[in-house]
Amino acid sequence: MSDSLNSNDKREKLLELNKVTTHYGPIRILHDVDMVIYPGEMVCLLGGNASGKSTTLKTILGIVRVSEGEMYFRGQRADTLSIAERIERGMAVVPENRRIFPKMTVLENLEMGSYLRNDKKAIKEDLNYVFDLFPRLAERLSQLGGTMSGGEQQMLAMGRALMSRPKLILMDEPSMGLAPLFVEKIFEIIKQVNERGISVFVVEQNANVALSIADRGYVLQTGEVVLSGPAQDLLNNEAMKRAYLGEV
Repeated sequence: MSDSLNSNDKREKLLELNKVTTHYGPIRILHDVDMVIYPGEMVCLLGGNASGKSTTLKTILGIVRVSEGEMYFRGQRADTLSIAERIERGMAVVPENRRIFPKMTVLENLEMGSYLRNDKKAIKEDLNYVFDLFPRLAERLSQLGGTMSGGEQQMLAMGRALMSRPKLILMDEPSMGLAPLFVEKIFEIIKQVNERGISVFVVEQNANVALSIADRGYVLQTGEVVLSGPAQDLLNNEAMKRAYLGEV
């Protein structure tokens, strides 16, 4: 399936990967990956184990270096920037397995999300927004992050990312290890965040739930994009159904 996007699309691009290839040592992981996210979009990246999904996210963030190709973020060449510079430009990450600060309180974890900011009034507004999204966090400000349940830690990781007031949130397997009802709740909140105008890039194995709220999707197989397009088209694609949606 070809993507609905094409070279004649004149919309501003928030993030663009252009023929990006990466390696772990001598082993090539991603090969000629083309990907675009526009402002306000939610885009999901799907694929099986060892397909290169998490490597793609780590490449965008700067943990994995681009071997060949180029990446642009907010109109600026970004593959040459440090991780800190990318975060300063407006990226935020909700890592796989949450990775909150376990020996810090809920409030301290959230404050870490705003450590690059000095606009105290806006920080307080964003803190209140996080509490509106996640009332449970407001009830547990002094609780250590490491003593919370997996679902609560996922809330905290998302809240921490939002505290940086990002242009783009990168989410790595947000459904991992969560009960089905909590997965549904988390994705409802992700959709709410996106509706506020924040672009979201979700790396996810649960294709059904990711595509149900995304605008567009990409499918990776052994480090190459093999399918891309509007989320509804991917949900209806026969090859997609057989490979990733559990249908025959």
